[in-house]
Amino acid sequence: MKKSEKTKRQLASVLKDLMVLKPLEKISIQEVMEKAQLNRQTFYYHFEDIYDLLKWTLEREAIELLDDYKDESLWQEGYRDIILYLEKNRAFALNAINSMGHEHFNRFFHQEIYSIIEDFVKQIAEMCQEMEKKYLSFVTHFFTVSITAVTISWLQGELDFSVEELIQMVDRFLSDHLEGTKTLYGVNNTSCLKAID
Repeated sequence: MKKSEKTKRQLASVLKDLMVLKPLEKISIQEVMEKAQLNRQTFYYHFEDIYDLLKWTLEREAIELLDDYKDESLWQEGYRDIILYLEKNRAFALNAINSMGHEHFNRFFHQEIYSIIEDFVKQIAEMCQEMEKKYLSFVTHFFTVSITAVTISWLQGELDFSVEELIQMVDRFLSDHLEGTKTLYGVNNTSCLKAID
């Protein structure tokens, strides 16, 4: 690992620890650097401000979570890892939502969940050979927006589901809607059914 990457990860780890204890707005760059035992100038070599560090932290951790889950048969595993990450880092994630606002946090998770759902829907569409590109894009976006909103709602305690229950509900949602899409398009290919079993 390059020294630059190691330093960034160190700062991200310190920020996460601090965000469990207090809002981002009350965390200073000086405090982060003191806990990391690095000088203040090092921070500005890597990041513009504390929000830039938070953004990098979320993006880096999401990349690591999703690297192994690009196959449609494993989308549940990718989503499960996101949920488990949020559960393990609930205080940090809730603080990030409050600090960044729903719009920015939604955008972050939208991108990560989109990459899981897009691959899933594309492979289904290829098997069915009936979904046009424009509609495929719409379906993927629709699912992503819905699942992102539900995920954040769950994180905030508005849904009383375990991790497994939430994944099962999302799986059912996807399966039901994909079945409806196939019915609408008159797709009778049994390989499509196998893809979402």
